[in-house]
Amino acid sequence: MSRRPTPPTPTYQGRPYDHPDEELVDQGLPFDVTTLMTRRRVFRALGLGAGVAGLAACGVAGSASSGSSASSSAPSASSASGSASASSSADGLAEIPDETAGPYPGDGSNGPDVLEQSGIVRSDLRTSFGSASGTADGVPMTLTLAIKDLVQGGVPFAGVAAYVWHCTREGGYSLYSDGITEENFLRGVQVAGDDGTVTFTSVVPACYSGRWPHIHFEVYPDQASTTDATKAVATSQVALPKDLCDTVYATTGYEASVANLAQVSLADDNVFGDDSGAHQLATVSGSVAEGYAVALTVCVDTSTTPSSGSMGGGGAPGGGQPPSGGRSVPSSR
Repeated sequence: MSRRPTPPTPTYQGRPYDHPDEELVDQGLPFDVTTLMTRRRVFRALGLGAGVAGLAACGVAGSASSGSSASSSAPSASSASGSASASSSADGLAEIPDETAGPYPGDGSNGPDVLEQSGIVRSDLRTSFGSASGTADGVPMTLTLAIKDLVQGGVPFAGVAAYVWHCTREGGYSLYSDGITEENFLRGVQVAGDDGTVTFTSVVPACYSGRWPHIHFEVYPDQASTTDATKAVATSQVALPKDLCDTVYATTGYEASVANLAQVSLADDNVFGDDSGAHQLATVSGSVAEGYAVALTVCVDTSTTPSSGSMGGGGAPGGGQPPSGGRSVPSSR
């Protein structure tokens, strides 16, 4: 008589059950925590601080101090790490935190859709394209995102498309803010090469009322997917270090950002406040004269369902209305 084959171990989201003979709901606390909560929420629920949450993410350890200062010469590099969530590989790489894209995404989920326009795939975001011709002024900045594929163990995520957007040095968003609704600058898409990186040329964004200085981005499986915002596999934000902001905001054109920055902190920000930005804080080098290089490692796990994304319908406080005069926006963005 032949032996009955051993039934395969059941899995959920690619992970084998800790207790194969039990139902999914009876797999125990460790399994449930990994399944249902991001690591940031776990730390918050347990009352642990950012010092614990920031020890490991995407293989890069760092500090998220927002108290350092900088001169107009090249500042020391600010520490950064890629992410903090429950999704991780055997190598300890962790998924970039999911964040809402807010009321000004320009991806078609809340009004304008710049991703449907010819010319959106570009590296220099400082000028508008198509029928628009405006230019965004400010201190030069290059942004590099090193995108990693967690499903494949953290290798460079070749072929994915990253859509990046941020506010002007005055605090407004193209397509939405008074006076620049016909412009589409400071928005663009790049497709990652074999090294998994995308690089954009732009300007340092402002600090507007109620938010820490930041840059938005969405990651899509490929360029063709960018025409449908629901296909984004990751939506998050880059936090800018305080030393960079202090230096840049002392220059002409950023005057309003000085007072706004003095009223906010990474610890109190409603996006980065869970861990004081420990997992989304960029590394920076450069100077006002030569421009700044801003970089962040972004680990993406396509086996999980994104928990955030575009607000659509103006779900942010204030109804998702564009900033008045380009200087004031809902605090959630």
